Amino acid sequence: MANIPADLKYAKTHEWVRVSEDTATIGITDHAQHELTDVVFVELPKVGRQLKAGEACAVVESVKTASDIYSPVSGQVVEVNQAVVDNPALTNTEPYGGGWFFKVKLTQPAELNGLLAPAQYGAQIKDQ
Repeated sequence: MANIPADLKYAKTHEWVRVSEDTATIGITDHAQHELTDVVFVELPKVGRQLKAGEACAVVESVKTASDIYSPVSGQVVEVNQAVVDNPALTNTEPYGGGWFFKVKLTQPAELNGLLAPAQYGAQIKDQ
């Protein structure tokens, strides 16, 4: 059973969002990293980039495949996690901790209402 923290919101494309005031921290879920297997490369968006919800903005490569990562919310990238670029395995070992990808300053906070609650995300991945 995948680890699905109750304090996060989830995108159907397997990204998670942790909101603190007007900033969202984004990463990929435990389920996603498990499906990818060993992550060997992470490319993140540049600080300052404006993202739209649903836009492909990062790439994760594993020993199996390369996958686009989509921003679940709109906003400006204010920070990227250099640690995960330097050590992509953090994506596998700490998907909700040290393996986060980037932070955005929210420009459309109402988009958070369109994301999945933990139980909804759990139901989505149960059938996969």
